[in-house]
Amino acid sequence: MQAPLKIKVVTFDLDNTLWDVEPALLRAEDAQRQWLLNNRPGTMENYEHDALWEFKKSVWRRHPHLTHQISKLRIQLLFELQLAAGYAEDQARQGAEAAFTVFLEQRHAVVLYEEALGVLECLAADYTLGALTNGNADIYKTDAAEYFDFAFLAEEIGVSKPAPDMFHAALERAGVLPGEIVHVGDNPEHDIAGARAVGMRTIWMNARAASWPGGERADREICNLAQLPQAISSITDQ
Repeated sequence: MQAPLKIKVVTFDLDNTLWDVEPALLRAEDAQRQWLLNNRPGTMENYEHDALWEFKKSVWRRHPHLTHQISKLRIQLLFELQLAAGYAEDQARQGAEAAFTVFLEQRHAVVLYEEALGVLECLAADYTLGALTNGNADIYKTDAAEYFDFAFLAEEIGVSKPAPDMFHAALERAGVLPGEIVHVGDNPEHDIAGARAVGMRTIWMNARAASWPGGERADREICNLAQLPQAISSITDQ
């Protein structure tokens, strides 16, 4: 029997894998709203939650080409909100960019899981580390930046996980075989099924103690990043 390939590369999803994304998103949404209230009066005041949600959905429906371009999609939403409030096109465009800048600053103010930096430092001594995210978080704007050798975002690739494109980009960048990469992520479909489909090994980061939704399971499951080094070693040693 052929021995399993030695793991050389570890790729990570970001949101809810290296940090809990919800607090950062809530702060980012609040900062964006406050900028609009202060600088574009009339843009947000007439929208309750449900009405704003319907407006967002209408923007998504009219711009399907931006499905995997979430930053551009948010800017388009901010632009159209200001147009609907009566602002001139150039003023709305400038306001959309400014409001998005405020949003993104808070979006990157993530708090990594307590054990994350120590684990990443340990892994970086033995493996090449990469980031693969469907979101618009830039790992190089976080405290974990120094440990990562490469990163790909869906909005750069043009399609989101579980499509194979981002995984193929990681394989090409790392210059290894699929079985020499283990992908770590929290989403059973996007991360686990997507990575398995191209032949990568997989570790499910199940920090919220969710039930497995069905289908072929990850090679390993962890609930805390402190368990990750041993989980990777056990894949190679099996």
